[in-house]
Amino acid sequence: MKDFKALGVNKDFVKGLKELNIKTPTEIQEQIIPLLLQNTTDIIGQAQTGTGKTAAYGLPLLDKIDPNKKVVQGLILCPTRELGKQVAKQLFKFTKYSAKIFTEAVYGGEHIDRQIKALERPTHIIVATPGRLIDLVSRKAVDLYNVKTVVLDEADEMLSMGFKKELDQIMNKLPNVNSKWLFSATMPQSVQDIIRTHIANDAPRIVINAKNIVNTNISHQYVISDETEKLYVLQQFLKTQKGNQGIVFCKTKAAAKLLVKQMQAKNIETDVLHGDLTQKERDKVMRAFKNKKLSVLVSTDVAARGIDVEGLTYVVHYQLPENQEYFTHRSGRTARAGKNGISLCLVTSQEVKHLHRYENDLKIRFTRIK
Repeated sequence: MKDFKALGVNKDFVKGLKELNIKTPTEIQEQIIPLLLQNTTDIIGQAQTGTGKTAAYGLPLLDKIDPNKKVVQGLILCPTRELGKQVAKQLFKFTKYSAKIFTEAVYGGEHIDRQIKALERPTHIIVATPGRLIDLVSRKAVDLYNVKTVVLDEADEMLSMGFKKELDQIMNKLPNVNSKWLFSATMPQSVQDIIRTHIANDAPRIVINAKNIVNTNISHQYVISDETEKLYVLQQFLKTQKGNQGIVFCKTKAAAKLLVKQMQAKNIETDVLHGDLTQKERDKVMRAFKNKKLSVLVSTDVAARGIDVEGLTYVVHYQLPENQEYFTHRSGRTARAGKNGISLCLVTSQEVKHLHRYENDLKIRFTRIK
């Protein structure tokens, strides 16, 4: 197994990674980092959330920045404000011991004037949601002329949120770009169209298979219970997790809202994330969770995009998700940065067959408890 130095990563970045307890490259990092460090190239990476793709593209991007040039040289496009903030934060941490490379995150739901003011400072990399970037460009608050590298992160999610027109517009406003790096968990027709229009025909494709993406530090467990007993089972599990933090996942907004009410009635410190919350409400919940004022967060799958809280010890699938990709995404919220974690499914006897399918497809093993 190679380390980051062997992949060609700058020693100052390696020092920053070590401090974050990131010592061994994941499969996508091992494949993509040397390729992007050694070449000026377009690339297509297919990988789920939780595979380490931010470092896979982030470290080569940082390597290509000239800190002495006070112009925007790199652009990262993300579907959500949460992911954008998370990516910018990670890049900042990677550069702790290197020459100062300045990254600015810009996104909707925040006063644009504040972001315009922030962009007046020297900025080397912009992490942006597509709609807000278009606004800033139209106000001449951002100059993309010197951008050499553009990253489309979670391309499928951006397109499913209706950003096709904005992506085309942005890609056509980059006169000097020489590297376009696209990452997507899935490859629907909409992503294929973007690839055909904007990515070089001979761009290498790196596919990380689903069977390789589930973190081996996660202990997969399940309890069989009737719907009426699930709340009691959850309570008993949470008693074993005193002092720890985790997320409980529901499939629908209605289920998530009801569960939070039931848990709060039992004096459990919790709150809910779902798609109908305003950005202000969402930020308030996330702040309370990150500050450990809440021991557990209840969330729908859509709201969970971009949640990255350090040290979560468990996730509970109160209801199984719509698809396998969501199961992987949920489970990946725990056992990060080399730590261990529990992924617990509460299932009815009829749902056990879904777990067998996860075992076969994702090459994991479930342990029945109780």
